Amino acid sequence: MNADAIRDKVAIVGMGCCKFGENWDKSPEDMIVEAAFEAYEDAGIDRPQEQIEAVFCGAVYPSKGTAEVADALKLFGKPVSMTQNYCATGTDALRFGVFSIACGLYDTVLVVGFDKPKDRGVSGPSAVTTGVRGLPMTPAGWFSLCAARYFETYGAGREDLAKIAVKNHHNGTLAPKSMLKKEITVDDVLKAPIISWPFGLYDCCAQSDGAAVAVLTKRELAKKFRDDYVLFKAVTIALGPNPQADPSFDFLRWKPTVYAAQDAYKQAGITNPSKELDLAQVHDCFTLTELLTYEDLGLAEKGSAKDHIANGTFELTGELPVNTDGGLKTFGHPTGATGVRMLYENYKQLQNKAGARQVKNASLALSHNLGGAPQACGITIVGLP
Repeated sequence: MNADAIRDKVAIVGMGCCKFGENWDKSPEDMIVEAAFEAYEDAGIDRPQEQIEAVFCGAVYPSKGTAEVADALKLFGKPVSMTQNYCATGTDALRFGVFSIACGLYDTVLVVGFDKPKDRGVSGPSAVTTGVRGLPMTPAGWFSLCAARYFETYGAGREDLAKIAVKNHHNGTLAPKSMLKKEITVDDVLKAPIISWPFGLYDCCAQSDGAAVAVLTKRELAKKFRDDYVLFKAVTIALGPNPQADPSFDFLRWKPTVYAAQDAYKQAGITNPSKELDLAQVHDCFTLTELLTYEDLGLAEKGSAKDHIANGTFELTGELPVNTDGGLKTFGHPTGATGVRMLYENYKQLQNKAGARQVKNASLALSHNLGGAPQACGITIVGLP
């Protein structure tokens, strides 16, 4: 791939996000409308049928596929495409939107990420408990194996994971549209019911309903929408082998994250991510996932995450704040919407519009999704002009 094929060529000029949560009183269309019309207002769009040329949407549990988006927004006669890449779905939809503008096909497009898993009639993943080689199939069971190996190898413990949960719960209380707004303590985390050791209830993210929307345009047109636009520096998807069948998988890192980070940093021209990035939103489906991601993204040396956690490096007032809106842990995780929601937070942070959770002098931000077995990782890097 041409490393600078998209860098600084595509701008974000408007974004919206509905309140995440158990939205029993809202349909997918309701949430899409709420997010889209916030994005329209943010971008100054008053004639979407004329101004939006195409729609790229991502959802893992759509009831009617692209029809939910077309019906909700009345963008009939426009190309509306759907992508699914499990937890990386929202980032992949953004990727297609960015590419469509960078290649000159469209000037202005809409990216919609949404999901309403609370209407599926199930409370979580499949009840199947074992897969290849007798390894667990449930996400909590699988990631807990990594936690046990990491603890044994690097001397970390449940208290280190608990501090991540405490951080993200605090940040979530500062985000108006987050699902959970409850301060917790390390003791609360350690005494919570065990889900799959070493994960207790507070180590696991909140599944929710939600939608998030972005208006993208080519850089040359951005100032027609707003002065404080944000530019894409990189967007990528990388896959790795199924870890359940990969003999070289060591339970200490996720290969797709490593691969995606290498590509994204090359696109963005980043050589020292721990020093060049100002903040990051990472896929904290479990507290252990966030810890591993610090290292897989090069934000911390291998095995050193516990020291950075103790020193507050990734807290809101630390050197490199992570999950400034509470992450999946407390903002919620409607699978197809999460990647776009992460961009929503980074967009607001770079515009200095994040309120009480604002990171000072932020100019470069990363978002990271890990999905599949997990086998796929999506990363976006955005920055100021």
